[in-house]
Amino acid sequence: MNTVTASDGTTIAYDRAGSGPAVILVAGAFSDRKDAMMTGLANAMAGQFTTYLYDRRGRGDSGDTAPYAPQREVEDLDALIAAAGGRAVVFGGSSGGSLALEAAAAGSAITHLVVFEPPYVVADRGPLPTAEELDALVRSGRRGEAVEQFLVQGAELPVEVVAGMKADPSWPHLESIAHTLVYEAAIVGPGPIPDARLNTISIPTLILYGSNSAPRMQSAAKVVAAAIPHSTLQVLQGQAHGALDAEDVATVLADFVRRTQPS
Repeated sequence: MNTVTASDGTTIAYDRAGSGPAVILVAGAFSDRKDAMMTGLANAMAGQFTTYLYDRRGRGDSGDTAPYAPQREVEDLDALIAAAGGRAVVFGGSSGGSLALEAAAAGSAITHLVVFEPPYVVADRGPLPTAEELDALVRSGRRGEAVEQFLVQGAELPVEVVAGMKADPSWPHLESIAHTLVYEAAIVGPGPIPDARLNTISIPTLILYGSNSAPRMQSAAKVVAAAIPHSTLQVLQGQAHGALDAEDVATVLADFVRRTQPS
């Protein structure tokens, strides 16, 4: 394990592997640097890149200095980029993709941005749980309710599926990081998609979505791609939110970086 110190003094833990240009992987809700999907992506990319897989603040071995603001997570990512040599490719999945987009819009030293299904609200669905709603549940000790609300209202999982998850040994872990769902909601926002900020992104950007993903995820990816000048939109056949083929994503990312290198 390695660590960097963010500008507010928070310790951010990360693992480094591979060789080549730096790629920083930004996880979404509930995930940390030991998550199977994220480690699979890091391993698949390590043959061509130096991968940096980190615990976002409030998770794993990273700290969590109060008060929280999305800008603090942008600063965390900036600290990772500095540790990676001052410039890096960034891959973000789900709400981690929204964070990566915010960092790019803020001018972080990202050379190429690849985002999979940032879960913004689009016109064909209701609002996501707000940061205020989730924070109220967490602060009152109702962590399980916060997780359930996020999964049902935010991730659109059926109530009966979530009920089954409560019996799984992993449920206590989900409750233990319920406070980070407040952070996810603050980053993604209640809607609409932040076109004004996305319009300012000028680096090579690839927006991915799965052919088997929910219509809402596909629609959000398309709207995000339309908002970013000169971005590329690509569908991953047979894949879905939470069900990515790590080798396929690694190949797509490497091809995109190669194609868009300055001549």
